Order: sequence, then C-alpha cells, then structure tokens
Amino acid sequence: MEKVIGFFIPALVYLYIFVLNALLPGRWVTGYVTDKDSGKKLKYRLNGLLVLIVVIFTWALCCYSGLMPWDWLYTYRWYGFSGAAILGLIFSFAVVLPYPPVRKFFLTDFFRGRLENPQLWGGRIDAKMWLYLTGAVMLELNVLSFSAHHHMVFGAQAYPGFYLSAALLSFFVVDYLIFEEVHLYTYDFFAERVGFKLGWGCMAFYPYFYAVPLWSTADLPPTQTNNYLLVLFGMVFFGSWFLSRGANLQKYYFKKDPGQVFLGIATKTLTDGKRTILVSGFWRLSRHINYLGEVGMAVGIVLCTGHPGIIWSWLYPLYYAALLTTRQLDDNKRCALKYGALWSEYEKAVPYRIIPFIY
Repeated sequence: MEKVIGFFIPALVYLYIFVLNALLPGRWVTGYVTDKDSGKKLKYRLNGLLVLIVVIFTWALCCYSGLMPWDWLYTYRWYGFSGAAILGLIFSFAVVLPYPPVRKFFLTDFFRGRLENPQLWGGRIDAKMWLYLTGAVMLELNVLSFSAHHHMVFGAQAYPGFYLSAALLSFFVVDYLIFEEVHLYTYDFFAERVGFKLGWGCMAFYPYFYAVPLWSTADLPPTQTNNYLLVLFGMVFFGSWFLSRGANLQKYYFKKDPGQVFLGIATKTLTDGKRTILVSGFWRLSRHINYLGEVGMAVGIVLCTGHPGIIWSWLYPLYYAALLTTRQLDDNKRCALKYGALWSEYEKAVPYRIIPFIY
C-alpha cells in the first residue's frame, strides 16, 4: 500500500502546491514578456516562498505526528520518481496535443512545446512559474527526507559534509523563491515554450535528479574529510552563487531601469540607437557568466558530500554543463537574429562565451 502511495505522492504534492499557489496571499508584478495578443506585459502573482513554508510545515507535521517516518520520501524515492515521471508525461501531452503545431515535426513540438506563456485567471496561476515552483518545493522535500535518512542511519556519526551539501541545495531553492521576480527576466520566459522539456523537466527531473548527490551518498559511510576542505567547498558554492545571482540581478535591474547602478558598477552599453546590450560588470567577463556560476554551485554541492569518487553524484554538474553549453549556442543564434550587426560588435567586446579567458 505504501508503494502505491509513494507512486502518487508527487501528484498529491503538486495538487497541494497548485491550490496554495492560487489561494495564498501573493504580490502582483509585471514581467518582461509581452503578450502577443494584447501587446501588454504579462502580469504574475508571486507567493512561492510562502507556498514552500506551508508545504514544509505540512510535511513536518505529518512526520512529527507519526503519519509517516521522516525519511519516508527517501525510502520510496523510486516510486515517487516513477509517479512524477508518468505525471510529467501526461502533463506534457495535455499541454501540447490540443494546440496548433508550431514546428514541422511533432516530436520537436512535443519536446519544446507549443504554448509560450499559458496562464489561468489573468496570471493568478502561470504555468511556467507553477512548474518551477513544484520542482523547487518537491526538491526541498526530498532534500529534507534524504537528510533525515542519513541521520537515522548514522546518528552521531553522520557526516557533516552531507548536511552541508543538503543545506546548500536548500539555499539554492530558497534563493530562487526569494528572487522569483528576477526569474521572469531570464531565457526560460522569453525564449522557451511549455512542453515536455519544461513539464516533465520540472515535475520529474528537477526534484529528483537535482537531489542525486544526496540520493547517491545518503547510505554511504561517513568519510574523514578535513573541515578546512568543507569550508573550501562551501566557498566554491558561494563564489559561484555570487557570479550567477550577481549577473542575473545586474541584468534584471538594467532591464527595469537602464540608468540604475548595481553594486557600484558603472553601466556601459553598446547600442545602435534602437537596441542596447549591457557590457559592464559581470557581463564584461563573458556573455553567459551566470552559466559558469550555475555549474560551479553544482560542483560545490557534490564536493561537500565527501564522496567525490561516486560518479552518479557528478551527473548533476555534468548535466548543467551540457544543458547550459547548448543553451548558450541557441541563445547566440537568437541574439544574432535579434541584434544583427550590434551582436557582432558585442562578440568582439566580450569574446568569451561562458568561462573568461578559456571559452
């Protein structure tokens, strides 16, 4: 019976998140994307951090009351992942099949999606924001449950680095929800459509695959990693976070108010009189310095687990490297079409794609 419940638990959690997202208080913001039909900027209602707090409180209450063990999600993780994978597949078909084709081949449409920014109730529920919210909240529940399992198995002998790795993943989730509005100005919203990539990715891949460093080491005996190394690994994470969050915030503030100074960085741009590209601060280092930060954070999380020889843990940063490398290629093509000769000028001013002085 518990295996069946484990299979359906993602669906129950995602439904709960949907209800909370719709009913809990939130703040309305205007996004970066323009609705093609109305010509106006899309509006969004954001309350992700509050939803996360309520869901975690509900989970903790269920565990504390004895309704389920603290590590229940870890024990039935394969059943949970299977349920999330099938649910994500069903969602992908439901959000693609009823709508007119966008591309020549159905599989391409299915993977990349047909609808650009589907919303319910005038933006009260936005499909992309809800998908990212479900992935983030389910990931955090997995992180907490996997950490509980490590503690229940090893007790006082548990590895501090494992908890640090879990804390960094939790920081990753909370940081995203704090800066929800900033996410509205990223590639996902102005360039992606809703299909298998986003649907299945957020429902199944995001909450389970991102937890793979903990998944693959929760049952392993604690190691004797020097505490100074843990500090170093933590610095790798937060140094990378500074690159990623700093770059995204600088671009966010620039798009909202080009004259606004961010962290004391003087704003320098390239322009052809109609279009403008930011070329100062973080965006002078490389054209996608934020991607380097994302990969670096994943590396820091893996190193903290204390088992760098476990290949499964490295699938997380390797996935990021593959995803973001291909994404910057797509983004480069899109920007070349959008900016024309100005983009060529920008490539000369900022010659590195992701890693300064290397790539």
